[in-house]
Amino acid sequence: MRRGGPSVLGIVLAGGEGKRLMPLTADRAKPAVTFGGTYRLVDFVLSNLVNADILRICVLTQYKSHSLDRHITTTWRMSSLLGNYVTPVPAQQRLGPRWYLGSADALLQSLNLVQDEQPEYVAVFGADHVYRMDPRQMLAQHIEGGAGVTVAGIRVPRTESSSFGVITPGSDGRCVERFLEKPADPPGLVDDPECVFASMGNYIFTTKALVEALQRDAEDENSVHDMGGSILPQLTERGEAQLYDFSANHVPGETNRDRGYWRDVGTLDAYYDAHMDLIAERPAFNLFNRSWPIYTSSGQLSPARFNAGGIASESIISAGCLIRGQVTRSVLSPGVVVDPGAVVQGSVLHDNVHIGRGAVVRGAVLDKNVQVPPGATIGVNPERDAELYTVSKGGVIALGKGQQVP
Repeated sequence: MRRGGPSVLGIVLAGGEGKRLMPLTADRAKPAVTFGGTYRLVDFVLSNLVNADILRICVLTQYKSHSLDRHITTTWRMSSLLGNYVTPVPAQQRLGPRWYLGSADALLQSLNLVQDEQPEYVAVFGADHVYRMDPRQMLAQHIEGGAGVTVAGIRVPRTESSSFGVITPGSDGRCVERFLEKPADPPGLVDDPECVFASMGNYIFTTKALVEALQRDAEDENSVHDMGGSILPQLTERGEAQLYDFSANHVPGETNRDRGYWRDVGTLDAYYDAHMDLIAERPAFNLFNRSWPIYTSSGQLSPARFNAGGIASESIISAGCLIRGQVTRSVLSPGVVVDPGAVVQGSVLHDNVHIGRGAVVRGAVLDKNVQVPPGATIGVNPERDAELYTVSKGGVIALGKGQQVP
Protein backbone atom coordinates (compact mmCIF):
# COMPACT_ATOMS: atom_id res chain seq x y z
CA MET A 1 0.00 0.00 0.00
CA ARG A 2 1.02 3.62 -0.35
CA ARG A 3 3.07 5.35 2.29
CA GLY A 4 0.92 6.16 5.31
CA GLY A 5 -1.53 3.29 4.79
CA PRO A 6 -1.46 -0.22 6.25
CA SER A 7 1.38 -2.41 5.01
CA VAL A 8 0.09 -5.29 2.89
CA LEU A 9 1.97 -8.09 1.15
CA GLY A 10 0.17 -9.72 -1.76
CA ILE A 11 0.65 -13.46 -2.27
CA VAL A 12 -0.91 -15.03 -5.35
CA LEU A 13 -1.40 -18.80 -5.36
CA ALA A 14 -0.52 -19.91 -8.89
CA GLY A 15 0.85 -23.42 -8.46
CA GLY A 16 -2.11 -25.63 -9.36
CA GLU A 17 -2.04 -28.13 -12.22
CA GLY A 18 -5.36 -27.13 -13.81
CA LYS A 19 -6.24 -30.66 -14.89
CA ARG A 20 -9.87 -29.78 -15.66
CA LEU A 21 -8.73 -27.25 -18.26
CA MET A 22 -6.78 -29.74 -20.36
CA PRO A 23 -5.54 -29.63 -23.08
CA LEU A 24 -4.92 -25.88 -22.55
CA THR A 25 -2.83 -26.72 -19.48
CA ALA A 26 -0.86 -29.55 -21.05
CA ASP A 27 2.13 -27.27 -21.59
CA ARG A 28 1.57 -24.42 -19.12
CA ALA A 29 0.27 -23.54 -15.68
CA LYS A 30 -3.41 -22.65 -15.53
CA PRO A 31 -2.79 -18.97 -14.59
CA ALA A 32 -0.72 -18.63 -17.79
CA VAL A 33 -3.60 -19.66 -20.06
CA THR A 34 -4.59 -16.95 -22.54
CA PHE A 35 -7.92 -15.22 -21.93
CA GLY A 36 -9.81 -12.52 -23.79
CA GLY A 37 -7.41 -12.38 -26.71
CA THR A 38 -4.37 -10.73 -25.18
CA TYR A 39 -4.49 -11.43 -21.44
CA ARG A 40 -3.31 -14.28 -19.24
CA LEU A 41 -5.58 -15.41 -16.40
CA VAL A 42 -3.04 -14.20 -13.82
CA ASP A 43 -3.36 -10.65 -15.19
CA PHE A 44 -6.78 -10.24 -13.58
CA VAL A 45 -5.72 -10.81 -9.98
CA LEU A 46 -2.50 -8.86 -10.45
CA SER A 47 -4.39 -5.93 -11.97
CA ASN A 48 -6.84 -5.89 -9.06
CA LEU A 49 -4.03 -5.84 -6.51
CA VAL A 50 -1.98 -3.21 -8.32
CA ASN A 51 -4.99 -0.96 -8.96
CA ALA A 52 -5.59 -1.11 -5.20
CA ASP A 53 -1.99 0.02 -4.50
CA ILE A 54 -0.85 -3.37 -3.22
CA LEU A 55 2.49 -3.11 -4.97
CA ARG A 56 4.60 -5.82 -3.38
CA ILE A 57 3.39 -9.15 -4.72
CA CYS A 58 4.79 -12.67 -4.72
CA VAL A 59 3.35 -15.22 -7.15
CA LEU A 60 3.85 -18.78 -5.87
CA THR A 61 4.36 -21.16 -8.79
CA GLN A 62 5.00 -24.88 -9.14
CA TYR A 63 3.74 -26.92 -12.13
CA LYS A 64 4.84 -26.11 -15.71
CA SER A 65 5.58 -22.56 -14.72
CA HIS A 66 7.98 -21.42 -17.46
CA SER A 67 5.50 -19.40 -19.55
CA LEU A 68 3.94 -17.99 -16.37
CA ASP A 69 7.32 -16.96 -14.96
CA ARG A 70 8.30 -15.40 -18.28
CA HIS A 71 5.04 -13.46 -18.55
CA ILE A 72 5.35 -12.08 -15.03
CA THR A 73 8.99 -11.07 -15.33
CA THR A 74 8.61 -9.43 -18.75
CA THR A 75 5.21 -7.78 -18.20
CA TRP A 76 4.85 -6.99 -14.51
CA ARG A 77 7.75 -4.63 -13.92
CA MET A 78 7.24 -2.33 -10.96
CA SER A 79 9.31 0.58 -9.63
CA SER A 80 12.41 -0.77 -7.93
CA LEU A 81 13.17 2.80 -6.84
CA LEU A 82 10.11 2.65 -4.60
CA GLY A 83 10.73 -0.94 -3.53
CA ASN A 84 7.72 -2.32 -5.39
CA TYR A 85 7.73 -5.63 -7.21
CA VAL A 86 5.77 -8.50 -8.70
CA THR A 87 7.94 -11.59 -8.59
CA PRO A 88 7.39 -15.29 -9.34
CA VAL A 89 8.50 -17.55 -6.51
CA PRO A 90 9.01 -21.19 -7.54
CA ALA A 91 8.73 -24.06 -5.07
CA GLN A 92 12.00 -23.90 -3.11
CA GLN A 93 11.74 -27.01 -0.90
CA ARG A 94 12.76 -24.96 2.12
CA LEU A 95 11.32 -27.54 4.52
CA GLY A 96 12.73 -30.60 2.83
CA PRO A 97 12.85 -32.36 -0.55
CA ARG A 98 9.14 -32.21 -1.38
CA TRP A 99 6.72 -30.28 -3.55
CA TYR A 100 3.88 -28.26 -2.06
CA LEU A 101 1.37 -30.59 -0.41
CA GLY A 102 -1.42 -28.04 -0.81
CA SER A 103 -2.03 -24.29 -0.85
CA ALA A 104 -1.48 -23.97 2.92
CA ASP A 105 1.80 -25.86 2.66
CA ALA A 106 2.82 -23.54 -0.18
CA LEU A 107 2.38 -20.60 2.18
CA LEU A 108 4.16 -22.41 5.00
CA GLN A 109 7.15 -23.09 2.78
CA SER A 110 7.14 -19.44 1.71
CA LEU A 111 6.94 -17.77 5.11
CA ASN A 112 10.38 -16.29 4.50
CA LEU A 113 8.62 -13.85 2.15
CA VAL A 114 6.41 -12.66 4.99
CA GLN A 115 9.33 -12.52 7.43
CA ASP A 116 11.35 -10.41 4.99
CA GLU A 117 8.58 -7.85 4.44
CA GLN A 118 7.07 -7.82 7.96
CA PRO A 119 3.63 -6.65 6.70
CA GLU A 120 0.69 -5.98 8.98
CA TYR A 121 -1.61 -7.89 6.63
CA VAL A 122 -1.23 -10.53 3.94
CA ALA A 123 -3.62 -10.69 0.98
CA VAL A 124 -3.68 -14.28 -0.29
CA PHE A 125 -5.51 -14.40 -3.64
CA GLY A 126 -6.12 -17.08 -6.25
CA ALA A 127 -4.65 -16.71 -9.72
CA ASP A 128 -7.23 -18.10 -12.12
CA HIS A 129 -10.49 -16.16 -11.84
CA VAL A 130 -11.92 -13.48 -14.13
CA TYR A 131 -13.29 -10.47 -12.24
CA ARG A 132 -12.70 -6.91 -11.06
CA MET A 133 -12.39 -6.18 -7.36
CA ASP A 134 -11.02 -3.41 -5.17
CA PRO A 135 -9.21 -5.29 -2.35
CA ARG A 136 -8.94 -2.07 -0.33
CA GLN A 137 -12.63 -2.29 0.54
CA MET A 138 -12.19 -5.86 1.76
CA LEU A 139 -9.11 -4.79 3.75
CA ALA A 140 -11.04 -1.95 5.39
CA GLN A 141 -13.70 -4.39 6.62
CA HIS A 142 -11.02 -6.79 7.81
CA ILE A 143 -9.35 -4.10 9.88
CA GLU A 144 -12.66 -2.83 11.23
CA GLY A 145 -13.83 -6.33 12.20
CA GLY A 146 -10.56 -7.36 13.86
CA ALA A 147 -10.72 -10.89 12.44
CA GLY A 148 -7.78 -13.20 11.90
CA VAL A 149 -8.93 -13.83 8.34
CA THR A 150 -11.54 -12.33 6.04
CA VAL A 151 -12.71 -14.47 3.14
CA ALA A 152 -14.44 -13.03 0.08
CA GLY A 153 -17.70 -14.74 -0.77
CA ILE A 154 -20.18 -14.58 -3.62
CA ARG A 155 -23.69 -15.99 -3.86
CA VAL A 156 -24.04 -19.00 -6.16
CA PRO A 157 -26.86 -21.52 -6.63
CA ARG A 158 -26.82 -24.22 -3.96
CA THR A 159 -26.69 -26.84 -6.71
CA GLU A 160 -23.17 -25.64 -7.56
CA SER A 161 -21.85 -25.91 -3.99
CA SER A 162 -19.81 -29.06 -4.64
CA SER A 163 -17.39 -26.95 -6.71
CA PHE A 164 -16.60 -24.41 -3.98
CA GLY A 165 -15.77 -23.83 -0.38
CA VAL A 166 -19.12 -22.87 1.19
CA ILE A 167 -19.40 -20.19 3.88
CA THR A 168 -22.24 -20.15 6.42
CA PRO A 169 -22.47 -16.63 7.87
CA GLY A 170 -23.72 -15.85 11.37
CA SER A 171 -26.72 -13.73 12.24
CA ASP A 172 -24.66 -10.55 11.84
CA GLY A 173 -23.89 -11.48 8.22
CA ARG A 174 -20.14 -11.33 8.82
CA CYS A 175 -18.95 -13.88 11.36
CA VAL A 176 -18.31 -17.24 9.69
CA GLU A 177 -20.15 -19.98 11.56
CA ARG A 178 -19.11 -22.85 9.29
CA PHE A 179 -16.77 -23.36 6.36
CA LEU A 180 -17.36 -26.50 4.32
CA GLU A 181 -15.03 -27.50 1.50
CA LYS A 182 -17.02 -28.59 -1.59
CA PRO A 183 -20.04 -30.02 0.28
CA ALA A 184 -22.62 -32.07 -1.61
CA ASP A 185 -25.71 -30.75 0.18
CA PRO A 186 -25.06 -27.67 2.33
CA PRO A 187 -27.83 -25.60 3.94
CA GLY A 188 -29.00 -22.59 1.94
CA LEU A 189 -28.90 -19.02 3.13
CA VAL A 190 -31.57 -17.79 5.54
CA ASP A 191 -32.74 -15.08 3.12
CA ASP A 192 -32.33 -17.28 0.02
CA PRO A 193 -32.49 -21.05 0.66
CA GLU A 194 -31.53 -21.86 -2.94
CA CYS A 195 -28.19 -20.02 -2.70
CA VAL A 196 -24.98 -20.33 -0.70
CA PHE A 197 -21.96 -18.11 -0.20
CA ALA A 198 -19.07 -19.59 -2.22
CA SER A 199 -15.50 -18.75 -1.35
CA MET A 200 -13.80 -16.80 -4.13
CA GLY A 201 -10.39 -18.02 -3.03
CA ASN A 202 -9.42 -14.52 -1.86
CA TYR A 203 -8.35 -14.05 1.76
CA ILE A 204 -6.92 -11.22 3.83
CA PHE A 205 -5.06 -12.29 6.97
CA THR A 206 -3.68 -10.43 9.91
CA THR A 207 -0.09 -11.58 9.67
CA LYS A 208 0.12 -13.03 13.17
CA ALA A 209 -3.06 -15.06 12.64
CA LEU A 210 -1.76 -16.44 9.33
CA VAL A 211 1.61 -17.53 10.70
CA GLU A 212 0.07 -19.20 13.74
CA ALA A 213 -2.59 -20.98 11.67
CA LEU A 214 0.03 -22.33 9.25
CA GLN A 215 2.17 -23.59 12.10
CA ARG A 216 -0.77 -25.34 13.76
CA ASP A 217 -1.72 -26.89 10.43
CA ALA A 218 1.82 -28.16 9.84
CA GLU A 219 1.67 -30.03 13.16
CA ASP A 220 -1.62 -31.74 12.27
CA GLU A 221 -0.81 -35.12 10.70
CA ASN A 222 -4.40 -35.50 9.48
CA SER A 223 -4.51 -32.18 7.65
CA VAL A 224 -4.74 -31.88 3.87
CA HIS A 225 -2.71 -28.66 4.17
CA ASP A 226 -5.10 -26.68 1.99
CA MET A 227 -6.51 -23.20 2.51
CA GLY A 228 -10.14 -24.21 2.02
CA GLY A 229 -9.81 -27.69 3.47
CA SER A 230 -7.66 -26.84 6.48
CA ILE A 231 -6.90 -23.20 7.33
CA LEU A 232 -10.38 -21.70 6.92
CA PRO A 233 -12.14 -24.45 8.94
CA GLN A 234 -9.48 -24.10 11.65
CA LEU A 235 -9.88 -20.32 11.99
CA THR A 236 -13.68 -20.66 11.77
CA GLU A 237 -13.68 -23.02 14.75
CA ARG A 238 -11.59 -20.49 16.68
CA GLY A 239 -14.06 -17.69 15.88
CA GLU A 240 -11.44 -15.76 13.91
CA ALA A 241 -13.01 -15.83 10.42
CA GLN A 242 -15.34 -13.32 8.85
CA LEU A 243 -17.10 -13.01 5.50
CA TYR A 244 -16.70 -10.22 2.98
CA ASP A 245 -19.70 -10.06 0.65
CA PHE A 246 -18.37 -9.42 -2.85
CA SER A 247 -21.64 -7.79 -3.87
CA ALA A 248 -20.66 -4.83 -1.67
CA ASN A 249 -17.51 -4.20 -3.70
CA HIS A 250 -17.47 -1.37 -6.24
CA VAL A 251 -14.78 -0.43 -8.75
CA PRO A 252 -14.53 2.78 -10.77
CA GLY A 253 -16.05 2.59 -14.23
CA GLU A 254 -18.24 -0.44 -13.52
CA THR A 255 -21.60 -0.76 -15.26
CA ASN A 256 -24.84 -2.16 -13.91
CA ARG A 257 -24.34 -5.03 -16.33
CA ASP A 258 -20.86 -6.13 -15.22
CA ARG A 259 -20.94 -5.10 -11.56
CA GLY A 260 -20.22 -8.10 -9.33
CA TYR A 261 -19.00 -10.29 -12.21
CA TRP A 262 -16.80 -13.22 -11.12
CA ARG A 263 -16.09 -16.43 -12.98
CA ASP A 264 -14.11 -19.48 -11.98
CA VAL A 265 -12.83 -20.65 -15.37
CA GLY A 266 -11.57 -23.99 -14.12
CA THR A 267 -13.28 -26.10 -16.80
CA LEU A 268 -13.44 -25.88 -20.59
CA ASP A 269 -17.15 -25.05 -20.47
CA ALA A 270 -16.65 -22.26 -17.92
CA TYR A 271 -13.67 -20.94 -19.89
CA TYR A 272 -15.67 -20.90 -23.11
CA ASP A 273 -18.75 -19.33 -21.50
CA ALA A 274 -16.64 -16.58 -19.95
CA HIS A 275 -15.36 -15.69 -23.41
CA MET A 276 -18.90 -15.51 -24.74
CA ASP A 277 -19.61 -13.06 -21.90
CA LEU A 278 -17.09 -10.66 -23.44
CA ILE A 279 -18.54 -10.19 -26.91
CA ALA A 280 -22.14 -9.09 -26.42
CA GLU A 281 -23.27 -5.54 -27.24
CA ARG A 282 -23.60 -5.06 -23.48
CA PRO A 283 -20.93 -7.49 -22.26
CA ALA A 284 -21.36 -9.27 -18.96
CA PHE A 285 -17.70 -8.43 -18.35
CA ASN A 286 -16.44 -5.21 -19.89
CA LEU A 287 -12.80 -5.24 -20.95
CA PHE A 288 -13.06 -1.57 -21.95
CA ASN A 289 -13.19 -0.14 -18.41
CA ARG A 290 -10.28 2.29 -18.45
CA SER A 291 -10.93 3.42 -14.88
CA TRP A 292 -9.96 -0.01 -13.52
CA PRO A 293 -7.79 -1.45 -16.31
CA ILE A 294 -6.67 -5.02 -16.71
CA TYR A 295 -2.97 -4.82 -17.56
CA THR A 296 -0.97 -7.06 -19.85
CA SER A 297 1.63 -6.96 -22.61
CA SER A 298 0.76 -8.14 -26.09
CA GLY A 299 3.98 -7.37 -27.96
CA GLN A 300 4.71 -5.06 -30.85
CA LEU A 301 2.28 -6.04 -33.60
CA SER A 302 0.62 -4.22 -36.47
CA PRO A 303 -3.12 -3.45 -36.22
CA ALA A 304 -5.55 -6.12 -37.36
CA ARG A 305 -6.28 -6.17 -41.12
CA PHE A 306 -9.39 -7.12 -43.07
CA ASN A 307 -8.82 -7.99 -46.72
CA ALA A 308 -10.46 -9.89 -49.59
CA GLY A 309 -13.94 -9.28 -48.21
CA GLY A 310 -13.07 -10.51 -44.71
CA ILE A 311 -15.59 -9.56 -42.05
CA ALA A 312 -16.00 -9.95 -38.29
CA SER A 313 -19.06 -9.29 -36.15
CA GLU A 314 -19.72 -9.55 -32.40
CA SER A 315 -16.09 -10.50 -31.94
CA ILE A 316 -12.81 -9.44 -30.34
CA ILE A 317 -10.00 -9.22 -32.89
CA SER A 318 -6.49 -8.69 -31.52
CA ALA A 319 -3.55 -6.93 -33.13
CA GLY A 320 -1.65 -8.77 -35.83
CA CYS A 321 -4.71 -10.68 -37.10
CA LEU A 322 -5.43 -11.02 -40.81
CA ILE A 323 -9.10 -11.65 -41.58
CA ARG A 324 -10.00 -12.66 -45.14
CA GLY A 325 -12.89 -14.97 -44.22
CA GLN A 326 -15.92 -14.67 -41.94
CA VAL A 327 -15.68 -14.42 -38.14
CA THR A 328 -18.72 -14.19 -35.85
CA ARG A 329 -19.12 -14.36 -32.05
CA SER A 330 -15.47 -15.23 -31.55
CA VAL A 331 -12.35 -14.08 -29.70
CA LEU A 332 -9.10 -14.02 -31.68
CA SER A 333 -5.66 -13.62 -30.08
CA PRO A 334 -2.74 -11.87 -31.81
CA GLY A 335 -1.48 -13.24 -35.10
CA VAL A 336 -4.53 -15.29 -36.09
CA VAL A 337 -5.04 -15.71 -39.84
CA VAL A 338 -8.42 -16.58 -41.38
CA ASP A 339 -8.10 -17.31 -45.08
CA PRO A 340 -10.69 -16.56 -47.80
CA GLY A 341 -13.82 -18.68 -47.65
CA ALA A 342 -13.09 -19.84 -44.10
CA VAL A 343 -15.81 -19.55 -41.45
CA VAL A 344 -15.17 -19.13 -37.71
CA GLN A 345 -18.23 -19.13 -35.46
CA GLY A 346 -18.49 -19.03 -31.67
CA SER A 347 -14.83 -19.93 -31.16
CA VAL A 348 -11.75 -18.89 -29.20
CA LEU A 349 -8.52 -18.88 -31.21
CA HIS A 350 -5.19 -18.39 -29.43
CA ASP A 351 -2.00 -16.86 -30.81
CA ASN A 352 -0.94 -17.62 -34.38
CA VAL A 353 -3.77 -20.02 -35.20
CA HIS A 354 -4.21 -20.33 -38.98
CA ILE A 355 -7.59 -21.23 -40.48
CA GLY A 356 -7.09 -22.40 -44.04
CA ARG A 357 -9.12 -21.50 -47.11
CA GLY A 358 -12.69 -22.83 -46.95
CA ALA A 359 -12.26 -24.40 -43.47
CA VAL A 360 -15.06 -24.25 -40.89
CA VAL A 361 -14.52 -23.91 -37.12
CA ARG A 362 -17.53 -23.80 -34.78
CA GLY A 363 -17.79 -23.88 -30.99
CA ALA A 364 -14.10 -24.60 -30.51
CA VAL A 365 -11.11 -23.46 -28.47
CA LEU A 366 -7.86 -23.74 -30.43
CA ASP A 367 -4.60 -23.26 -28.54
CA LYS A 368 -1.67 -21.39 -30.08
CA ASN A 369 -0.07 -22.44 -33.35
CA VAL A 370 -2.88 -24.80 -34.41
CA GLN A 371 -3.04 -25.01 -38.22
CA VAL A 372 -6.44 -25.90 -39.69
CA PRO A 373 -5.88 -27.12 -43.28
CA PRO A 374 -7.94 -25.81 -46.21
CA GLY A 375 -11.38 -27.38 -46.30
CA ALA A 376 -11.09 -29.02 -42.86
CA THR A 377 -14.00 -28.84 -40.40
CA ILE A 378 -14.16 -28.63 -36.61
CA GLY A 379 -17.53 -28.51 -34.88
CA VAL A 380 -19.47 -29.83 -37.87
CA ASN A 381 -19.36 -33.60 -37.30
CA PRO A 382 -19.75 -34.37 -33.55
CA GLU A 383 -18.83 -38.05 -33.85
CA ARG A 384 -15.65 -37.33 -35.76
CA ASP A 385 -14.74 -34.49 -33.38
CA ALA A 386 -15.12 -36.81 -30.38
CA GLU A 387 -12.70 -39.27 -31.97
CA LEU A 388 -10.04 -36.67 -32.78
CA TYR A 389 -10.24 -33.97 -30.12
CA THR A 390 -11.11 -33.19 -26.52
CA VAL A 391 -14.83 -32.46 -26.19
CA SER A 392 -16.24 -31.05 -22.94
CA LYS A 393 -19.50 -32.04 -21.28
CA GLY A 394 -21.08 -28.95 -22.79
CA GLY A 395 -19.83 -29.79 -26.28
CA VAL A 396 -16.89 -27.38 -26.49
CA ILE A 397 -14.17 -28.78 -28.76
CA ALA A 398 -10.61 -28.10 -27.62
CA LEU A 399 -7.30 -28.55 -29.40
CA GLY A 400 -3.99 -28.28 -27.56
CA LYS A 401 -0.96 -26.24 -28.47
CA GLY A 402 0.15 -27.02 -32.02
CA GLN A 403 -2.18 -30.04 -32.29
CA GLN A 404 -2.43 -31.48 -35.78
CA VAL A 405 -5.72 -31.26 -37.64
CA PRO A 406 -6.36 -33.95 -40.28
